[in-house]
Amino acid sequence: MTGRFEGKVAFITGGSRGIGRGIVDLFAKEGAKIAIIDVNQEALESTTAQLQQQGIEIFSKITNVVNRNEVEVAMEEAFNELGSIDILVNNAGVIRDNLLFKMTEDDWDTVMDVHLKGSFNAARSAQKYMVNNKYGRIINISSTSALGNRGQANYATAKAGLQGFTKTLAIELGKYGITANSVAPGFIETEMTRETAARIGIPFEELIQASVSKIPVGRSGKPEDIANAVAFFADEASSFVNGQVIYVAGGPKA
Repeated sequence: MTGRFEGKVAFITGGSRGIGRGIVDLFAKEGAKIAIIDVNQEALESTTAQLQQQGIEIFSKITNVVNRNEVEVAMEEAFNELGSIDILVNNAGVIRDNLLFKMTEDDWDTVMDVHLKGSFNAARSAQKYMVNNKYGRIINISSTSALGNRGQANYATAKAGLQGFTKTLAIELGKYGITANSVAPGFIETEMTRETAARIGIPFEELIQASVSKIPVGRSGKPEDIANAVAFFADEASSFVNGQVIYVAGGPKA
């Protein structure tokens, strides 16, 4: 039995940990060749080694998504090594949470750059390969924070911006056989939410319990929950689903 993504190349930014790693694992399991860029060298090397041991064809490179040249070089190398760029998942992200009156200009700029400029750089670089191939799937990772979240003026703004970016890509690229969609996770157990617990000064388990109490399905999310939604958008059979945002949050809102 072949996987859904047999013969396809999936390029995932920030694919070494958390949600990104969950996406990588699912695409690999479903037969895709994998390209990962990340700034975390230790996590990237570990993920690469683990996938190679499983016999997965993988390209990986330390790359800062904010740097256009680095992204274009990595994309070209991945294309030359793996033969195609079929699926792009813009997942790389950072948090610099603080209430507005405490938020620094650097807190704002860093979050905007990684989420928005990073996704712009990767999408602009990938689209030329996809246009030439008359096929592509672009999935941007937004967040339920796009609806507003205390202490995240920067992150909420960036994640809302990604939804507008997604819808515009859908309009511009649709005629080339390329769709653009967005997945907006709710509370997911990752290194990033662990950092949030540390920031507000409570044990991670306590943050999980507090979050679960507000989630209708009565459990927290896992990276594979997001990966499943990403895979739906990335599927060849989803060619008429374009410019959509799906909230994966265990309920209708954060």
